[in-house]
Amino acid sequence: MDAAMTPEMSEVTAERPLKQAIWRGWRKKCPACGTGPMMKSYLKVRDTCTVCGEELHHQRADDGPAYLTILVVGHLLVPFFHFGYVRFRPDPMLFSAILAVLAVAMSLYLLPRFKGLLVGVQWAKRLHGFGTGQNDD
Repeated sequence: MDAAMTPEMSEVTAERPLKQAIWRGWRKKCPACGTGPMMKSYLKVRDTCTVCGEELHHQRADDGPAYLTILVVGHLLVPFFHFGYVRFRPDPMLFSAILAVLAVAMSLYLLPRFKGLLVGVQWAKRLHGFGTGQNDD
């Protein structure tokens, strides 16, 4: 049965490198070619790659990037909050303002990268119609 597979069928079932797709997504590049920009605005994913033509409109990141961002920012700031307050005893309003600015800056940096990462995972695992020629919602 494997000998009867057409080149199109083997292309659809071929393994895609997950780590490479995750890294390309983290850099906000197309998971297929790694050179084309994935985003056309801050969080809007292009329908197709401008370099290789890979269809990216299948992606369904939804709330995943926001949850990951909250998880990472929270886990990074809590130890900083504890250490900073115990060690330096700053004014609570000043410390809150500093932590708020830090949290917003980290969130703005991480959010589009996590979205790209999730799109890369979906592309590598052929989820939601990536690589099948049809939408498998």
